[in-house]
Parts: sequence; C-alpha cells; structure tokens
Amino acid sequence: MTNPHKGRTGLDRVIRAAGYSVAGLQSAYRGESAFRQEFWLAAVLVPLAFWLGRGWVEIALLAGSVMIVLIVELLNSAIEAAIDRISFEIHDLSKRAKDIGSAAVFLSLLLCAGIWCGALWQRFSNLS
Repeated sequence: MTNPHKGRTGLDRVIRAAGYSVAGLQSAYRGESAFRQEFWLAAVLVPLAFWLGRGWVEIALLAGSVMIVLIVELLNSAIEAAIDRISFEIHDLSKRAKDIGSAAVFLSLLLCAGIWCGALWQRFSNLS
C-alpha cells in the first residue's frame, strides 16, 4: 500500500517541506518555553560567534554548537509530543523516552557551554 502523502516530487515537494518546517518551528516556539529561551539565546550567540571566532572553524564551532542545542530541543519536543499523543498515562517506557530526550538536551547544552567557555578563555586569557 502506498502512502498518499508521499506522492509529491520536485519543486512542489520542496515548497511543501519548507512550509512544514516553518510550521514546526512556529509550533515549537509557541508551545515550548525551553525552545523560546534557547531561540533567543541563539539570536544573541550566533552573531556573537562571528565577532569571537578567529577563523571560519571557530565561528562554525561556536555557531554550530548553538544550533545543535536548538536541533536537539526540537527532537526532544517531537518525542514528548508523540508520547503525549499516545497517552498521558504514566508508563515506565514513556518516562524513559522523555528522560532520554531531556538528557540529550542537557548534553547538547554542556557541549555548547564547553565550546563557548573554551573560546572565551582563549580569546581573553592573554589580556594583561
């Protein structure tokens, strides 16, 4: 059996996919306070990465680590929404899925903080 929603091709598929992506970002922004906080942090840190980074690799690491936080938060929100769609009943597997998603966000935040602290240290530790 063929999925009737998978028949689009070419430019029509790209346009619709972009629309779905924008809808997902809007949904996360409206419905997830953590995503809103991380979004505004990214709005400050990504431009700052271009000032702080001393080359394209440093800029990519700084900005990329911030984007990874947003990406992982979106995936965590998707997991939570899927679990809640199935049932609000407290279940060990539901808790496990949500806890693992939360742990992924936590690790992405630690990675981001580590990269930024290292870059700030390198940039300002030689000042006398």
